[in-house]
Amino acid sequence: MNLNDFLIPTGDVCRRPGPFDRIVLSSRVRLARNLQDSPFPGRANKSERQNLLQTMKPVIESLRSMKEGFSEELSKLKRLEKQILVERHLISRELASKSQGSAIVLSVDETFCVMINEEDHLRMQAILPGLQIKEAWKSMNKMDTMLESKLPIAFSSDFGYLTACPTNLGTGIRVSAMLHLPGLVMAEHMQQTITAVNKLGLAVRGLYGEGTEALGNVFQVSNQMTLGESEIQIIERLNKVVLQIIENEENARAKLLETKPKTVFNQVGRAYGILINAHIISSKEAKNLLSLVRLGVDLGYFPDVDAAVIDELFIVTEPAHIQYREAKAKSPEERDIMRSNLLRERLSNIPRPVMTAPDIPEKTCDPKEDDVNDQEE
Repeated sequence: MNLNDFLIPTGDVCRRPGPFDRIVLSSRVRLARNLQDSPFPGRANKSERQNLLQTMKPVIESLRSMKEGFSEELSKLKRLEKQILVERHLISRELASKSQGSAIVLSVDETFCVMINEEDHLRMQAILPGLQIKEAWKSMNKMDTMLESKLPIAFSSDFGYLTACPTNLGTGIRVSAMLHLPGLVMAEHMQQTITAVNKLGLAVRGLYGEGTEALGNVFQVSNQMTLGESEIQIIERLNKVVLQIIENEENARAKLLETKPKTVFNQVGRAYGILINAHIISSKEAKNLLSLVRLGVDLGYFPDVDAAVIDELFIVTEPAHIQYREAKAKSPEERDIMRSNLLRERLSNIPRPVMTAPDIPEKTCDPKEDDVNDQEE
């Protein structure tokens, strides 16, 4: 089966609604599982990985939620196809670097994905739009229960589920929400937020997880430890923190509109102007500018524009998606030109932003007053 024919069009994916999707782009629950008496993928030789693959892949394909899905070994996917799956957050960068003995099984609706022989024998994930961590866990738990009835999963009464990395021991669960937080970034409160979240035992990472940059003001919030707490406790704690971050982001936007409306509109307008006029633009710059336009859509500066239009541009301007349109690899310089052409084409029908906030003069604060407010916070 051809991957491009199977994948849901990016526009359709971006139009899927979810709770708090103005700020929460997606929710994900991932489980790490391994087979008993079998070496972890990093320790297994080529023959052992292949045998493990042949054992697990048919079982996963037989699950009701994975029927008629996409199933393929990584060795049979092209480099661009692997990168497209990464850019859509369907597989990890680590799996994309694999070849012989690794595979992916993806459900028809793309809400479930099972990575075979990544760091662990199985990395299963459920992804839903908006803030739906509890719903993602419910569906993921059902899949996990079915797999445990069909495969000998490695489990210890002392340590819980056994995993290749000690940080995943116990429940083996990673719960995360992907958030668009331009308000907190513009208000210079993001570092304060990260510090507070870290103190609660959670991690804040970039667009593609650990070790990546928060491009386009997009951050992932996830649990760090999996041992010592139940799945429900982890999910409840992360859900509560995400709700607080949502409130903080909304408050930051409101305060910026109250105290610096011209500054916000200026940044949104400049971003729009560059995107519709640039003839060379990098992936990083495009994401950061699209983030500001997305903020403008949320604030009503583009009254007739659906946020899904901008969300789709986040994806289709990624390097692999740009190249896949041409069916061949391109140099970074060529991609920057192609990206700018695509952005001008897609944004040509979007009218320039209109300032809907009241024309309030910029508030000039006394430096000493700022210091006091910072201390109180």
